[in-house]
Amino acid sequence: MNKKTIRDVDLSGKRVLVRVDFNVPIENGVITDETRITAALPTLQAILAQRPQALVLMSHLGRPKDGVPDPKYSLRPVAAALEAHLKQPIAFVENPLSDEAVAQVNSLPEGSIVLLENTRFYVGETQNSPELAAQLAKFGDIYVNDAFGSAHRAHSSTEAIARLMPAVAGLLMEKELQYLSAALEAPVRPLIAILGGAKVSDKIKVIESLLAKADKLLIGGGMANTFLRAQGRATGASLVEENALDVARDLLAKGGEKLVLPTDFVIADAFKDDANTQIVSADQDVPEGWQILDIGPLTVERYAALLDQARTVIWNGPMGVFEMPNFAKGTNAIAQTLAALTDKGVITIIGGGDSAAAVQQAGLAERMTHISTGGGASLELLEGRVLPGVAALNDK
Repeated sequence: MNKKTIRDVDLSGKRVLVRVDFNVPIENGVITDETRITAALPTLQAILAQRPQALVLMSHLGRPKDGVPDPKYSLRPVAAALEAHLKQPIAFVENPLSDEAVAQVNSLPEGSIVLLENTRFYVGETQNSPELAAQLAKFGDIYVNDAFGSAHRAHSSTEAIARLMPAVAGLLMEKELQYLSAALEAPVRPLIAILGGAKVSDKIKVIESLLAKADKLLIGGGMANTFLRAQGRATGASLVEENALDVARDLLAKGGEKLVLPTDFVIADAFKDDANTQIVSADQDVPEGWQILDIGPLTVERYAALLDQARTVIWNGPMGVFEMPNFAKGTNAIAQTLAALTDKGVITIIGGGDSAAAVQQAGLAERMTHISTGGGASLELLEGRVLPGVAALNDK
């Protein structure tokens, strides 16, 4: 990574303004998964160790209407969680757009930690408003972006603000970029990519990019159905993108033997966990009214055998409807396979989003080399795109 990090700058006595990704799930005021908070702790602790004047944190949460404060999306519960982790009071700023708030933060004792309210409560955040960025910049002398999960968005708190003061990467951002970039640019080979999820159309560029870089690309999830239909098979009531069939045929032709499709599927007569199920091979038609909801056992065996040859694995997207236990077997089997490979020294990188959730659900997160905190950002990196929030940071 050719961007400066917090290791390259002196933060002592400075007000350090950090864009974190605290977009965590909250139900009835309770955080149900603190992964993104704990992922930021090494950066926050490293900054505090440099004895800054103040550590000021900002993040978005959820998708409130642009510029409309909504108590449901308040970061207040995050402040409480941070206090528990950092064992220090957190000053919460409800309205960062007021000059009084800036004065309040400036008057706090040295080493204070501040959390600003949800950046999306303020008009202009998602439009990358220079005016909003300038207001937020009043809270800091130096800017740190540690929000990999938001780095693919050109927003006021991720891109415009980095143009207004010294701007460097946090340790999480550095780690994310190092793992994903190394896997794509100079992987330990063989490199095998696993791609799941619902739609081919969402991942056309990712598939093209991975076909160019990986030794094998294993397909699962709903997108496999579209490839199956593109080969002329009847897919019953399965999710299929009819308008992506030509694209799927083109990718099959480009991919050749490198693009590997499931050899069998678990099908069901309804989209529910207790539906009737059966296993069909990929060369059988799916009966009318039935739908593909998971990869089958022969596919699991075949994919495991292929993965056993890998030295680096990138996985993005589940193999089936993993939210339902009866259709999570394929996804869980892949997760188990990758955990075992990691134990043998294989580099395993989980690309955030649903695949990260699946690994967490299977209790195997600790056994992966790296789990990305940003599904959308990791996909854009896999496409080969430049992330605006990274591009705006200072070069070394």
